[in-house]
Amino acid sequence: MSNSTYSFFQSVERSFDKAAEFTTWDKGLLEQIKACNSVYSMRFPVKMDDGRIEVIEAYRVQHSQHKTPCKGGIRFSDEVNQDEVMALASLMTYKCAIVNVPFGGGKGGLKINPKKYSAYELEKITRRYTAELVKKNFIGPGIDVPAPDYGTGEREMAWIVDTYQSLKPGEIDSAGCVTGKPITQGGVRGRKEATGLGVFFGIREVCNMPSVMQKLGLAVGVEGKTVVVQGLGNVGYHSAKFFREAGAKVIAIAEYEGAIYNEAGLHEDEVFQHRKATGSILNFPGATNIAKSMEALELPCDILIPAALENVINASNADRVQAKIIGEAANGPLTPDADEIFVKKGTLVVPDMYLNAGGVTVSYFEWLKNLSHVRYGRMEKRFTENMNTHILGQIEDLTGKKVSQAERNVIMHGPDEVDLVHSGLEETMITATREIMSIWEANPSIPDMRTAAYVCAINKVGVSYTELGIFP
Repeated sequence: MSNSTYSFFQSVERSFDKAAEFTTWDKGLLEQIKACNSVYSMRFPVKMDDGRIEVIEAYRVQHSQHKTPCKGGIRFSDEVNQDEVMALASLMTYKCAIVNVPFGGGKGGLKINPKKYSAYELEKITRRYTAELVKKNFIGPGIDVPAPDYGTGEREMAWIVDTYQSLKPGEIDSAGCVTGKPITQGGVRGRKEATGLGVFFGIREVCNMPSVMQKLGLAVGVEGKTVVVQGLGNVGYHSAKFFREAGAKVIAIAEYEGAIYNEAGLHEDEVFQHRKATGSILNFPGATNIAKSMEALELPCDILIPAALENVINASNADRVQAKIIGEAANGPLTPDADEIFVKKGTLVVPDMYLNAGGVTVSYFEWLKNLSHVRYGRMEKRFTENMNTHILGQIEDLTGKKVSQAERNVIMHGPDEVDLVHSGLEETMITATREIMSIWEANPSIPDMRTAAYVCAINKVGVSYTELGIFP
């Protein structure tokens, strides 16, 4: 994530230390906030389809219990190691604190390439991992709640909840032991687009701040701004979609095979369908091909959204990036060296640790739904619709005018689960953006928005520890 001399965990600690200087907490308390509380490293055997036994290397890290349960994804990847899982767990603590989600940070990882296993082998590995977590009390709706990450999805979460329920029969809130589940197994609507929508809400709020836009020499608002998106996966696709729908122009989309550019704007779904049909985003009708994908990051634009890999913007190319605003939709797309270059250039970097918190925010809503045992909107949807219909009827009678059918539908609509989830996510991202910006404004010596976000997180975790009375 950083210079080769730093491990991922060390570079997170480096960002933490940089921000800690702008706080007034006791040095010992800062050490406690920074440290990982519990690291569970395990090895377990699983019998493969061909009869051989393979020993799987796996981890679960609980970074902080200043709030419980701990929360964080489980990734299946060849690259998994203890340092990476510790770094990701600590970032989860800070991310949850910034967006006011009352969880401590956690993370899990299995050192496997999921593409090399059959579905049955993956199921056995996932269920065995869950059983290991249950044995050591490392999973549960009040202890530690995993979620999907690289290489995992709804299917794996369904296996986890099923295994947990079979080992803990009769536990009333057992569905809350994991989030990111299929809707039928207690999942929540709106989870899929949550991260991309959160990215949009966060950047839109920044664009609505006149003082920030004035410094960047941009007009207030998202409308008419030019956007470049790197990555057409779940996060990149939905980020592009919400910006386009808000009136911004997505002028370029980059993928690993290359990039495409169209000054008039691209429609992400048409590009997605073209890629599905041809296997590549290149040669999209009306667009110009850019052979080297990385060159798209250097195009002149107002907003750049790296939504793919770590370290794509570093000391070697940061000088050539022309965007005024960079929204980190991926985890760690900028190196610390790039951050320093952008501070000098006056480019605003909206940091990943809060900008891509849409996933954990909606996971929190799913967990609450599991604990309350009722779908969002079930209680109030019809009541709201009946009341709105009544009010509308009264207004039409009093004025003698009729509202158009389209407007009638909007006014009478009662909230579905997805409406309430999106509304909760919007509130979360707007509040977090304002909190970070007010910290930065109050202390102009803070160099960038990332450091301001860390200060925000450290202060909230510090308050929690102090109020818990852990340090008499």
